[in-house]
Amino acid sequence: MKNLKEEALNYHAKGRPGKIEVIPSKETATQHDLTLAYSPGVAEPCLAIAADPEDAYKYTAKGNLVAVISNGTAVLGLGDIGAVAGKPVMEGKGLLFKIYADIDVFDIELDTKDVDEFVRTVKILEPTFGGINLEDISAPACFEIEERLKAELNIPVMHDDQHGTAIISAAALINALELVEKDIAKVKIIVNGAGASAISCTRLYHSLGALKENIFMFDSKGLIHPDRDNLDGKKQEFANGTAPASTTLADALVGADVFIGLSRGNTLKKEMLAAMGADCVVFAMANPTPEISYEDATSTRTDLIFATGRSDYPNQVNNVLGFPYIFRGALDVRSKVINEEMKLAAVRALADLAKKPVPDVVNMAYGKDNIVFGREYIIPKPVDPRLLTTVAPAVAKAAMDTGVAKSPITDWEAYETHLSKRLGLDNTLTRVIINKAKTDPKRVVLADAENLTVLKAAQQVKEEGIAIPILLGSVEKIQQLAIENQLNLEGIEIINSHQPQTETEQARLQKFSELFFNKRKRKGFNKIEAQEVIRRRNYFGCMMVETGEADAMVGGMTRNYPDTIRPALQTIGRQKGVKKVSGMYILMSRFGPLFLTDTSVNFNPTAEEIVEIAELAAKEVEKFNIKPRIALLTYSNFGSADGDDAIKMRKALGILKERNPEMIVDGEMQAHLPFNLDLLKENHPFCDLVDDGANVLVFPNLSASNIAYNLVKEIANIEKIGPVLLGLDKPIHLLQLGSTTREIVNMVAIAVVDAQINQR
Repeated sequence: MKNLKEEALNYHAKGRPGKIEVIPSKETATQHDLTLAYSPGVAEPCLAIAADPEDAYKYTAKGNLVAVISNGTAVLGLGDIGAVAGKPVMEGKGLLFKIYADIDVFDIELDTKDVDEFVRTVKILEPTFGGINLEDISAPACFEIEERLKAELNIPVMHDDQHGTAIISAAALINALELVEKDIAKVKIIVNGAGASAISCTRLYHSLGALKENIFMFDSKGLIHPDRDNLDGKKQEFANGTAPASTTLADALVGADVFIGLSRGNTLKKEMLAAMGADCVVFAMANPTPEISYEDATSTRTDLIFATGRSDYPNQVNNVLGFPYIFRGALDVRSKVINEEMKLAAVRALADLAKKPVPDVVNMAYGKDNIVFGREYIIPKPVDPRLLTTVAPAVAKAAMDTGVAKSPITDWEAYETHLSKRLGLDNTLTRVIINKAKTDPKRVVLADAENLTVLKAAQQVKEEGIAIPILLGSVEKIQQLAIENQLNLEGIEIINSHQPQTETEQARLQKFSELFFNKRKRKGFNKIEAQEVIRRRNYFGCMMVETGEADAMVGGMTRNYPDTIRPALQTIGRQKGVKKVSGMYILMSRFGPLFLTDTSVNFNPTAEEIVEIAELAAKEVEKFNIKPRIALLTYSNFGSADGDDAIKMRKALGILKERNPEMIVDGEMQAHLPFNLDLLKENHPFCDLVDDGANVLVFPNLSASNIAYNLVKEIANIEKIGPVLLGLDKPIHLLQLGSTTREIVNMVAIAVVDAQINQR
């Protein structure tokens, strides 16, 4: 926890403090640009909006701008910590809005507990925003605040703490009851918790058909019963007098069909669960500790359907499945509200989506061959790319059907295409890779373990279950670094390849040197040289992979990539049929993941070598369940200029088309074309990439690729992974000098995924 605290504080403080920033969306390079952006040009949209306030949606960011507003009185599990202390959470909510639905956010923290003052402040902010997301406001004030704002504002308002969990859990409940063949109107539902979320959940279940006489709600003082004199107005809504006021939670659970936990951890005992009815449904949603653990629940009964709010168990009830897409749909039709029908539309869309075949990228993320609708999959996964194009249209249509949409959608196919283009902002690839690695962690040698950043990454991949790290380096130096920096390396193997300390280590070194000598004895190495070279960490680590003592290696914190590639070639060698190893970087761009190759190895490849580089890259991209779309780049556009590189790329295209008729590949072309599809379509409509652009960029030489990669990643400040080595028989990957902990962790995850595939 101490390490988590320090890491979290550093994460929020590093570079630009906080998690969000405002960036211009229009060009600002020239004085003319600024004249249009501000005075005198800005007067024109001002006058247009003065004449018609609805034009604010046309000329300003209002239509895609949501306020995340809190007073900090109920922040996560931290309670009333105050407005400014809750700001990191509000920024985090803004981040989720952006990456999942491309919605911009200003977070606003109000230093008041006065309901009237809160409501008045939000009300006078209405001209700025297209929607209001209320967050972390304590009950009962949150109910009054939301109700008043919904009545007084002309833009959608939603308190996600109430309705987010309600919407997601309601979708899960629909599917769970379908699986156990029970009618929602007949089931006995026990709700443990009576706060804002519990009230909203129960209201939504009632809207779906649950009967109030079958719902028994409990707070810290017991059953919500008509005879109690300490109930506020919201709790009275679910007061149930069909059982005695003295009924305990354990009493109520006897024969019950559904348990909804929105309270505290460990409140549902195993004997209580055992007393529930057959094929019971248990949603233990307290975080981070559920009302009953997954292990206790599943060991008590095998006939239950179980869900939590946690990502490490099946059926996660996660609000991120709802609020980004609900607001997206509401904003896109300029809805005045988020009404009950829109929430129910989201519920049904989520429930239906879970029954449809799961995309390969989701299966990959969770290490499954085929996730199918059933007891351990009743709600979509957060990485499912269909959420945006499923939930948002359902919400938008419900807004239109109920007459609250000011700008109805007429072309639904075009709208879905528009939404799909927004998905590029949600770079799920890294999350997918890490999730996939966690399903079957492999042994990964880290050859540069005397580096502090590498050690931090080693601790992280072990703690998160991404990999089983093995450290190469001086045991004394590594342990001293760990002590000085309070790192926990307990349980991580450390090997000193240069100076073996034990008989076992000496025997291993001897075995490796003999194996290496037998591989290279007719290729320039004598026995003494083999004994010396194998002590070097890159050689030793590669030999661990070759002999099966490890599954992958990540090394080379250097600019001199041959120092890592050469040992891999000499110990492991190339895949069968591969003539040249190549390198590929992955950039997480606003267009989605981009794969750049060859960025590391081949100085001036021939046309035939370009073909192999492209084929290896395509094969690697397909491992992530992404369809490769390849652009062969140079200074020429489809024969517009001649020269060695243009002719080479032209020739490579011909060979690729002949060898791979189904491959989406085209060129030769300049680098901007596969991203400016209007220009591409207008001038080169015959191009294979005219519809969707490119995600794999193949360069004519190392100079071009390395310049492009380094320029883009620095100027655009985007996440990167690499270089990933392509063409080796076993997974050996490189680190760039100055790699961050995050970049190393990502590379280790890539190595694990490659090892998983390699061992099939």
